[in-house]
Amino acid sequence: MSAPAATSGRRPGQSLVGYVLGELKPKGKILTPFNVISAPIILAGIAFIVVRFAKGLGAVTNLSQEFPGGAYVVTIAVYVFGVRKFHPIARATVLSGFLAYAFYTGALVLDVGRPWNIVNPIIGNKFGANSVLFLVAWHFMLYLIAEFVEFSPAVAEWLGLKKARKLAGALTLGAVILGFTLSFLHQSGLGALFLLAKGKIHPLWYSEFIPIQFLVSSVFAGMSMVIIEGSISRRAFKHRIDASHAASHEEILFGIAKIAVGAMFAYLGMQGIILIHGGHAADLSTGWGAWWLLEVVGFVAVPMLVFAVGIRRRSVPALLTASVLTGIGILLNRLNVSVIAFKWYEPHHYVPAIGEYVVTAAVICAEIWVFRWIVLRMPVMGRDASEVRG
Repeated sequence: MSAPAATSGRRPGQSLVGYVLGELKPKGKILTPFNVISAPIILAGIAFIVVRFAKGLGAVTNLSQEFPGGAYVVTIAVYVFGVRKFHPIARATVLSGFLAYAFYTGALVLDVGRPWNIVNPIIGNKFGANSVLFLVAWHFMLYLIAEFVEFSPAVAEWLGLKKARKLAGALTLGAVILGFTLSFLHQSGLGALFLLAKGKIHPLWYSEFIPIQFLVSSVFAGMSMVIIEGSISRRAFKHRIDASHAASHEEILFGIAKIAVGAMFAYLGMQGIILIHGGHAADLSTGWGAWWLLEVVGFVAVPMLVFAVGIRRRSVPALLTASVLTGIGILLNRLNVSVIAFKWYEPHHYVPAIGEYVVTAAVICAEIWVFRWIVLRMPVMGRDASEVRG
């Protein structure tokens, strides 16, 4: 028996406020393994956050003046290029991306020494409109808005607001195109920030092509996260997925994996060209060279081959393995650029304090809680109204 499509449970005549307040109540068991594990982490994170704002960053972090602190691909394929096989995961992907950006904004506020000054990059104060940070801030803010607009049809369906649903649906295509453009600019803009650190980042990780490297790597990073999140969500919310979408799950994963392989192949080619033309091949014989090879070969080339084998043999476990390795590789790359290989010549390197780990874990757990709350109430995993109407 197929699971029913997720539709609004709001009864005719029921007030909007009353309905929303009723939906705030928990659905299902409260004492689940995830809740039991994540609740103390969130509470501990809140405690560290209180201390952080009361006594400053130094109270919970090791930050100092010396050590400062894939949704767009799927949506453009579905809404612009009409790749219908990705349609079942479009909303879940957009929701995941929106929450990631929203919670990252909160985490960023925690990392800023004076959080009330976080508006400075947006208004150009002390930086100017020509600053890369100014561009990144606007890309980030506008992309967050675009993703909310993309997801708004699901919110309107949940609340039973037919007129709002029609308006939100009309805005979706424009929001997708804007979001896709902003994502390209945002990912490359993040890389461009590190162009200012020439001489501070080890030559194996620094080049004038960092913006392009960040952009290309964001594609296969996003695809890997979609595979991981999609597989977990399919198990956790299987009762919210209709039979036709459940049947297409594996085909979707293989399609996404093919995109990841193409992006990884391009990334490896780019890394090889940069290494040779930059004249840094000799550095491969050093300890830093071995670390670079571990990142590029171990967590890009190897998972690319595992993806290829998984596609050829139609093995979902292989795709999951490759996705996990890719996720580790992306995390390692970003840490290498911003922390590990940053000022590699200094005798002492930055090591996060326990409070930073706890707050990070708390933010991730809170994001999962919100994602679960939304999926259990809104038409995210099932067939949406626009698809039903054809």
